[in-house]
Amino acid sequence: MGSREWTPDSWQGKSAAQQPIWPDPAELERVQKYLSGVPPLVFAGEARSLTRALALASQGKAFVLQAGDCAESFSDFSADSIRDKLKVILQMAVVLTYSSGVPVVKVGRIAGQFAKPRSLPTEEVDGTTIEAFRGFIVNDEAPTAKARQPDPARMITAYNQSASTLNLLRAFTKGGFADLSQVHTWNQLFVASSKEGRRYESIADEIDRALRFMRACGIDPATEESLHVVDFYTSHEALILPYEESLTRKDSLTDKYYDCSAHMLWCGERTRQPDGAHLEFLSGINNPVGLKIGPTISADELIDLCKILDPDRVPGRLTLISRMGANKIKDKLPELVRATQHHHPEALWVCDPMHGNTFLADNGRKTRHFDDIIAEVDSFFSIHRKLGSWPGGIHVELTGVDVTECLGGTEEILQDHLDLRYETACDPRLNAKQSLDLAFEVASLLRRGLKSSG
Repeated sequence: MGSREWTPDSWQGKSAAQQPIWPDPAELERVQKYLSGVPPLVFAGEARSLTRALALASQGKAFVLQAGDCAESFSDFSADSIRDKLKVILQMAVVLTYSSGVPVVKVGRIAGQFAKPRSLPTEEVDGTTIEAFRGFIVNDEAPTAKARQPDPARMITAYNQSASTLNLLRAFTKGGFADLSQVHTWNQLFVASSKEGRRYESIADEIDRALRFMRACGIDPATEESLHVVDFYTSHEALILPYEESLTRKDSLTDKYYDCSAHMLWCGERTRQPDGAHLEFLSGINNPVGLKIGPTISADELIDLCKILDPDRVPGRLTLISRMGANKIKDKLPELVRATQHHHPEALWVCDPMHGNTFLADNGRKTRHFDDIIAEVDSFFSIHRKLGSWPGGIHVELTGVDVTECLGGTEEILQDHLDLRYETACDPRLNAKQSLDLAFEVASLLRRGLKSSG
């Protein structure tokens, strides 16, 4: 972006937070050389398509659903798990689209979300200090010194797993699975038997009737491609910079650089230093980029970051992902939204109601309460509505598995239930029922906002 000279390795001249200390620099160099020669995972044209879709969302003409795992796993990787995550996201998108009449841009936290920032670089296990688990792209979660040693070869495994995941996602979304006539088949058994599933089935029945009505009027739904395929994009936090650098390519059509590890990359709360390596890297790629925004940032700091990441103010280029916490969002978000309205109106605002609401349960498990998640989303919508701004989307951590990691929801998960199916590699995720709960709540907020503005 902009006219300055930039290369994929420009970040190396800056201070890089949250990077592992690789024990063998020669092995790291070998892995980077290998990755720089492999085929891209995504293509520049796809990234440009997402930029256009996000531009519509920034103008109030679409809504973003960004969802998926907190951190993907090497050990829990299967076609079923990918399919079930996609099912939940498609179901949520149907609820949002049908209930609000607003197109939904579907972006997965998938096919690359392998790294996680850590509060501390080490931890104590049985009196021994070992490296913190930084995600499967860096080390293993087993609590031993050997398992926690950073291994550059894991980046190759991450690339290969991402390629396999993308192949399956493309097959599902373009090969018939995402056909709107399949809305009933997306309903998993444990969801179909629940209150959320019954509400979803009601919408699916109405969609079936609408398709039959079209046929009765002489309109053939089979000829309308948008009813049969889905545009589904991938995203992850651009945390491990040697990996991102190695997968950055110059587009032959535009002569611009794109990070071909995902369609969209974002910068986290812990790595958004204005003079840091992550901002330097993201400022030069032409993918759409995101910026996580927590309650400690000032309006002036935010505008400075916007100028770094989007100096040309390109619609769809920059997504600001608010992660304040239910108790802080009302005090902090309004001044930030007003600042962008005045200085950077092209920025798209999306709500992450997960990360600001994490706490330790009585048994020591990290968890989140569904009521806090809903409260933050409700405040996000209310603030934007009062300021005449568009609440552009939600960013959530979820899984298609019936886990018990977040408390609450319509079929309430209690603290005593957390140990039943607590399977996350890092942060607690919504299960399928809670995800549909959230979709219905957000759809209601969208309808209310559209009605008041119309």
